[in-house]
Amino acid sequence: MPLALIPVLLLVIPILEIAVFIMVGNLIGLWPTLGLVLVTAILGTLLLRRQGLDTLARIQAETRAGRVPARELVNGLMIAIAGVLLLTPGLVTDTLGFLLFIPAIRNAVWSFLKARVVVVASGGFGRGSGPAPQGRPDVVDLSGSEFERRPDPTTPWRGTDGQSGPDGEPPRRILH
Repeated sequence: MPLALIPVLLLVIPILEIAVFIMVGNLIGLWPTLGLVLVTAILGTLLLRRQGLDTLARIQAETRAGRVPARELVNGLMIAIAGVLLLTPGLVTDTLGFLLFIPAIRNAVWSFLKARVVVVASGGFGRGSGPAPQGRPDVVDLSGSEFERRPDPTTPWRGTDGQSGPDGEPPRRILH
């Protein structure tokens, strides 16, 4: 979404909400309309809790299996957005929020986003399970015998003995 669209949405959505409030209020009355907004907020909170915990469990299962939980992360984000929309007073935002709680709608959004979003994992999702992303340097993992300690006379962390740090600890290993 282009950033220039955000100010337009911040103007259009409240105007749309007011118009829908007036139309629904004319059809069913003021108090039923306000009650409807309150009920949708409570129902949205319950749905957010249940589906959010289910999604969190699926993310953990994918992570334990050594796979990147891209789909589950996107589902979790959509559920969080749905919760925010349902807690925002308004019938239009409530409708959009409830739509995001429907798995078929989330799957359609995932299909749309899948080709446009790249999820890059940095460690913990199954080491060596795939090629390194293009344009990024490989990680260099050194053993203790592959580097040496060299005192740095310009460091501000030197103690009075010239070797220990300000807390008496030996200096950290520095790679040059």
